[in-house]
Amino acid sequence: MTSSLNLGSPAPSIKALDWLRGEPLSHFQLGKIYIVAFFSTTYGYCGPELSDLAKLYKKFSDTGVECIGIAASEKAATDDDARAQVDASITKSLPKTNIRMGFDHSGEIDEDWLKASLSFHVPKTFVVDRDGSIAYIGDLVMLEDVLPKVIDGSWRASAEAEKAEKERIAEGETYAAQIVS
Repeated sequence: MTSSLNLGSPAPSIKALDWLRGEPLSHFQLGKIYIVAFFSTTYGYCGPELSDLAKLYKKFSDTGVECIGIAASEKAATDDDARAQVDASITKSLPKTNIRMGFDHSGEIDEDWLKASLSFHVPKTFVVDRDGSIAYIGDLVMLEDVLPKVIDGSWRASAEAEKAEKERIAEGETYAAQIVS
């Protein structure tokens, strides 16, 4: 199994989302940078992840960075139950958020983003660059260092980005091989 969503790949669509907070966004606007953070209420409490996303939004929103939280891989008896579970978690973690929050009820977003990038675990964070390409795939905590370099345009061509990408792909391929065998 190989990663088909990598550093420099065009960002997949987000139009299939059920938007829980913020204005719906059907596509990424050129010239803006987006942090797309996948989380799940099913696999542990998502509060810390959402809190960290809110801190990044507050710190970088004046630079044209937008944040999107996407609940994926939710487990519940019905889609409505999963949606209610996600909505309650967001309300508890970020009661007055300005961050767009979506719910992937169809699994399409999960397939196009997480599985395509060999990201089998949430939370997982993606950064979409000003040209609509993937600039980063990894852990949200790394964005304190990575995001300023994405903003100034130096990240994607850096040796640091290349190293992080190779490590991410190797880890994903190893995990994929384990679950297949």
